[in-house]
Amino acid sequence: MPKITYTQPDGVQSVVDVNEGDSVMRGAVLNGVPGIVAQCGGGASCGTCHVYVDKDNTKPLPEMHPVEDELLHCTSSPRQDNSRLSCQLPVSAELDGLVVHVPETQI
Repeated sequence: MPKITYTQPDGVQSVVDVNEGDSVMRGAVLNGVPGIVAQCGGGASCGTCHVYVDKDNTKPLPEMHPVEDELLHCTSSPRQDNSRLSCQLPVSAELDGLVVHVPETQI
């Protein structure tokens, strides 16, 4: 099972086993990772699962859909070059070891 690391703004990390096929967001929600609100449940309509993918990431991520790109302009924490919606990151074996950083705020 792939492991995803969620890093809180204070540096505390949660390493979580996430089922292949689930999203990075779902893995956080199912495992009680703080800071991933996911109000829309993964429908890419709210932006409350915003994360910053670690800048040293070499894992293959899917291309950003235009809807995700638009939502990232409306997040409560500033958009950065490495911003993604965690609901749009499906977990696969290739993502084992992915590190994401949870923003200061989602709402």
